[in-house]
Amino acid sequence: MVSILRARLQQGHRTIKFPDPGIRLSERFRGRLSIDQAKCPDGCQACIEVCPTQAISFRAPLAGPEPGGAVRHDGKRLQLDLGRCIFCTECVDNCPERAITYSNEFRMAVRKPEDLMLTDREQNLAHALDVKARRLFGRSLKLRQVSAGGCNGCEVEANATGNVVFDATRFGIQFVASPRHADGLLITGPVTKNMELALKKTYDAVPAPKIVIACGSCAISGGPFRDNPEVLNGCAGLVPVDLYVPGSPPHPLTILDGLLRLLGRIEEGARQ
Repeated sequence: MVSILRARLQQGHRTIKFPDPGIRLSERFRGRLSIDQAKCPDGCQACIEVCPTQAISFRAPLAGPEPGGAVRHDGKRLQLDLGRCIFCTECVDNCPERAITYSNEFRMAVRKPEDLMLTDREQNLAHALDVKARRLFGRSLKLRQVSAGGCNGCEVEANATGNVVFDATRFGIQFVASPRHADGLLITGPVTKNMELALKKTYDAVPAPKIVIACGSCAISGGPFRDNPEVLNGCAGLVPVDLYVPGSPPHPLTILDGLLRLLGRIEEGARQ
């Protein structure tokens, strides 16, 4: 018992302050990608050719003037879909000009799929639910996690949000065993055909009003399994999605940041 108490004193306070602008993850952390359009040479498609999930493409020029940022000589802009990206480093390693690089930014959750598209502009992060929904869920959000064919990567990271370091329960966010006790679903995995009916039934069992979080690239787009005949390319075609959390898997802070933004709790969370 004495050794346990001594170890606990040495460890100190383990729960991190969140949100905290001073949070910096390991230099090895693969955060939101950054694109420098000026470094993208005409005719080079090295990143497109090596991307295993077809997450990178060239977007055709807009009808009007581009809203800031550099463009290629042919008017096209490099575009990366965070919903398909599995953060594998192939694009970064194979770009001859280092036009694509990883950042240390873990804040990536969005409300709309179009906000998952990166060029070189600031990403539109998730905005809060309407006032009525925040009154219902803002202080106590109970989620049922559904693994719809996941590899257990995203599931482990979602589970980690409740540990002593991240402690989502201080914000009233908890996972529950029954969908009938839940306010919404957190879905992981590409949604295999074998899980289609189970996901629908689980969604139907959650009392209205309810929210849905697509957690990880598989749940958003199918990830590396996209267009496989045995998967449904994510959950958006089956249930309405309120929050998209990219990553493969997403970091617990990415999940927690997205949930707090959805609940309008970021400023309040800073005082906890």
